[in-house]
Amino acid sequence: MTSRVEHTDVGAYALGLLEEEDKEAFEAHLLFCASCRSELTDLAGVAHALNGIGPVEDVAPPSPGPVVDMLQRRKAAHRRTRRGTFVIGMAAAVTLVAGGLTVGTQLTADGAPQVAQGHDDHMGPAEQFYADGKPIDGKGVDGVTGGLVVESKGWGTHAALKLAGVKGPLECELISVGKSGERRVMTGWSVPPAGYGVPGSPDPLYMHGGSATPLKDIDHFEVVTSAGKKLLTIQA
Repeated sequence: MTSRVEHTDVGAYALGLLEEEDKEAFEAHLLFCASCRSELTDLAGVAHALNGIGPVEDVAPPSPGPVVDMLQRRKAAHRRTRRGTFVIGMAAAVTLVAGGLTVGTQLTADGAPQVAQGHDDHMGPAEQFYADGKPIDGKGVDGVTGGLVVESKGWGTHAALKLAGVKGPLECELISVGKSGERRVMTGWSVPPAGYGVPGSPDPLYMHGGSATPLKDIDHFEVVTSAGKKLLTIQA
């Protein structure tokens, strides 16, 4: 399971659409991801609005609503694949609902979902949060550029990262550095050989991350490689 799929799985988990193996893997991921735990809390109300149930359960309710019934039928159709693109797409759509976007879902004549929303439907949750916020530009090395949009949460600090000008293969982490010097990993990912925001691969990378350190206690943020090289520094 990749980091991208782990974070996207919040919506699928909330609707009870994950296979048992993936469900267990995602629950293990939740132990170390404050951002996903927060989004899952928000999604409890979204799942209730969609299908009339409360917290996620392994067994579907006896009379699911039309949206959930459609999701379950689509899931069965793709059972032979480990992760159907439909499940990922719906998980992302539900995550957008949790993020406060105005989303309306209805079924088309052929039973497929039709989603209309007030924001750019080509943006993922991290990119949308970044676009709607006030980015803090970072200082990069070797042509790396990027920035953060941050917000204070009851559990700590939520951030959306934009990163460009980086080539792989690399393993990177976004780290919060407290005023006391305490360092916390907010999220991690792999950079493919093609990279992000470079010729031939012009799209930047957008990632969510969470830190238990309150925003008022953070001095700055860093993007570092697994080898310890600092690619980007962003002042809080």
